[in-house]
Amino acid sequence: MIDSSNWQTFVELLKTALKTEPLGMKAQKEMAPLPDVSQRFDRESAKKARQSAVMILLYQEQDKIKFPLIVRPQYPGVHSGQIALPGGKYEDDDSDLIYTALRETQEEVGVDINEVEVIGQLSELYVPPSNFNILPVIGLLSKAPQFILEEKEVEELVTADINVLNDKSKRKQKQMTFYSGLNVDVPYFDIEEKVVWGATAMILSEFATIINNINIKK
Repeated sequence: MIDSSNWQTFVELLKTALKTEPLGMKAQKEMAPLPDVSQRFDRESAKKARQSAVMILLYQEQDKIKFPLIVRPQYPGVHSGQIALPGGKYEDDDSDLIYTALRETQEEVGVDINEVEVIGQLSELYVPPSNFNILPVIGLLSKAPQFILEEKEVEELVTADINVLNDKSKRKQKQMTFYSGLNVDVPYFDIEEKVVWGATAMILSEFATIINNINIKK
């Protein structure tokens, strides 16, 4: 169990872990929707895809270490209404994808990018339905933020305790109908009674593995 009482130790171990080789496909596949796993790891398609970045933003609140998730509004598109990490597509004015993650986080949930300490990144992940390649970035805040939501992009904010990621009772599976009409068995995280699946779940699966390894080392 990780809580704010061991925040500094956790942060230092996390920084060290993020400097090692990313865990990549093996960790991501644990929460990958079937049957499209092979498409998600097609590196040639990923190179040609639109580039984007998301942020796992860690902070302390009420003796817990948390991070925000957002609920996308309903719109005509493949990710309508889904739970996601703050983030979005690379813009020409962005210096790099880390800045993309920072900028989008500020735009979507109102966190000042100057208050975020970026400590590393996870493995990139290709999303075939929307043709995006995603870089997950890990950031820290020194205190709990006052979130300000961008109503056009965020319908609801969900704050998650990082311990839920390695809680086996919160890893579930259900059948869902994809945008193509295909029925698919989907693993998901049950976070605050929300279904967190797809690319977001795969990214969080890699992060969960890192956290679990940190627990083992302590």
